[in-house]
Amino acid sequence: MSDKFIFRFVTVITIVVIGLVILLNRHLIPGPAVAPSFTPYLPMLNAILNGTCTILLLVSLYFIRQGNIKVHKNLNILTFSLSALFLVSYVLFHYLMRNEILYGDINGDGLLSDSERAAAGGMRTLYLCILTPHIILAAGVLPLILLSFHRGLQMQVAKHKKLVRWTFPIWLYVTASGVIVYLMIRPYYHF
Repeated sequence: MSDKFIFRFVTVITIVVIGLVILLNRHLIPGPAVAPSFTPYLPMLNAILNGTCTILLLVSLYFIRQGNIKVHKNLNILTFSLSALFLVSYVLFHYLMRNEILYGDINGDGLLSDSERAAAGGMRTLYLCILTPHIILAAGVLPLILLSFHRGLQMQVAKHKKLVRWTFPIWLYVTASGVIVYLMIRPYYHF
């Protein structure tokens, strides 16, 4: 496969995934009238997957620094697979859930009253300060992950290293902040 094909493939995948997430977050794709009983467990599953990916990324870094390419490669394949599973679970949750979940929405009506906003106080600002770069970087890291993964599997070490200098810290932030975002928003889930 040529580089041109890979770049086009990564571009298409990235556009489709980001477009789907936007459509689901804006509730432009109608989901079921009643969410299945497993739906409330998906955010926790997503946090577990993100936390596991965070640990695997750090362990993978350790092994590549030790020169153990085989373990590094296997850990990255596992991390990539779990990230793909996370993405499916994330998209599924946003398809199934019709209610907007807002930090500070104590009564679960999907609106943030002045009293709820006041009760949330500075923690809401902190939450949004973590969430905003999490969302932006999650969208931006997808093509970097796909390209880094491809370069690594092809043993194009120099190109892989150049990409991973950017991919690794962004991916690590996205997975770790995903867990933090979940822990912060969890009290406001009203299933």
